[in-house]
Amino acid sequence: MDITDKAFEAASQRAAATRKAFPAAVEVRYDRRAARIVIVLASGLELAFSPKHVQGLEHAHQAELADAEITPSGLGIHFPHLDADLYLPALLEGFLGSKRWMASEIGKMGGKISTEAKAKAARENGKLGGRPRKTKELKAA
Repeated sequence: MDITDKAFEAASQRAAATRKAFPAAVEVRYDRRAARIVIVLASGLELAFSPKHVQGLEHAHQAELADAEITPSGLGIHFPHLDADLYLPALLEGFLGSKRWMASEIGKMGGKISTEAKAKAARENGKLGGRPRKTKELKAA
């Protein structure tokens, strides 16, 4: 596929606009004590988050996170052992994975939340018989 000068110029302008809108990473490290990835931005802002909440890093071991690299643009973080990448503009916008993955994570969190509406629905369901009670089985001697 040949890239035209016009397409190249348009891509260059988009990249420049992105670099202008988002500060570049100047440092990345894995903090073993806190079990967090720490990214320091050129603006002075430090981001720290658990890899368990990031698509592609959720099952990573400490050794696989320790050698993270900043991409040449400064807008990405690469994890060579995992062949995984983080794009800082997306990270700063609150997306740590694809839309589908994020939706599943949000769904998991929502299922854990206890509200009065959920409690009321559970009580109503209980009046209808609810979930069968667990019975203790006697072990054969």
